[in-house]
Amino acid sequence: MSNTYRAVEYREHGDSSVLTLGKRAVPEPGRGQVRLAVRAAGVNPFDWKVRRGLFGPSMPASFPAVPGSDVAGVVDAVGPEVTEFAVGDEVLGAASGSYAEVALASAHNLVAKPAGLSWADAAALNTGVTTAYRALALLNLVAGEVLLINGAAGTVGSVAAQIAVGRGLTVIGTAGLSNHEYLRSLGVTPVLYGDGMIDRVDAIARIDAALDTAGRGALPDLIELTGGTERVITIADGQAGELGVRFSSGSADEQVPGALAEGVALAAAGKLTLPVTTYPLDEAAKAQDESEAGHVRGKLVLVI
Repeated sequence: MSNTYRAVEYREHGDSSVLTLGKRAVPEPGRGQVRLAVRAAGVNPFDWKVRRGLFGPSMPASFPAVPGSDVAGVVDAVGPEVTEFAVGDEVLGAASGSYAEVALASAHNLVAKPAGLSWADAAALNTGVTTAYRALALLNLVAGEVLLINGAAGTVGSVAAQIAVGRGLTVIGTAGLSNHEYLRSLGVTPVLYGDGMIDRVDAIARIDAALDTAGRGALPDLIELTGGTERVITIADGQAGELGVRFSSGSADEQVPGALAEGVALAAAGKLTLPVTTYPLDEAAKAQDESEAGHVRGKLVLVI
């Protein structure tokens, strides 16, 4: 490996024009870490929200910052006390600064990549799987109940819908008309979001619980449809606290042990799929612009 690598970085908050492609010195993995030769990196709404400074000036903690957390790649160096992986292993999971040719990751945030998964499909899984599993756990769903997913065609919505259907739940999902056939293919009953959504959902079924993945002001409707705030979860709406709805941010106490490994096994068996749209590393700005515009079906992935 060369002693430098390419990485997408930015030196100030702003729109996607602040993203540049720079070179960095290859780091050595620390205790409990592995170094990855990155093959693909997932693009999440969180990435552009941090870039824009929507979480405040302290995030990221320093500049220049490299976006990204979802990763798939090959282990090319192993730090002290790592026993799970060896050089040459193909893995996927979470790594800070994954929009790059090289990234460091904690070994406990990675799982083995099944041989049958492409690099892009592998990089698409981490956030969707771990977020969907924790949200479904927080909602305490049981077979036979009806779950409404707001933003069901996106990454988390798609994964949550497939897991829920597999567990014997009835799933209704909001999406634009262009994604309705896609949702039907997942076993989801689609409804159009926006004005009149309550009436459209009421005409289908009584809702037991609701998951908001879109963060576009739908929480009051979800509260009305479920009859209260107790079984409404959002991962995207910053107004949740004012409405008495739980905002799930992925804190340690929310995590579901083994979720990523279980989700990856489902994907390898063809029981969990995500449509993937790919971009090369030097088009990270275009990928983030597409994410910010909304209406993404499945997952956006940078292929390195």
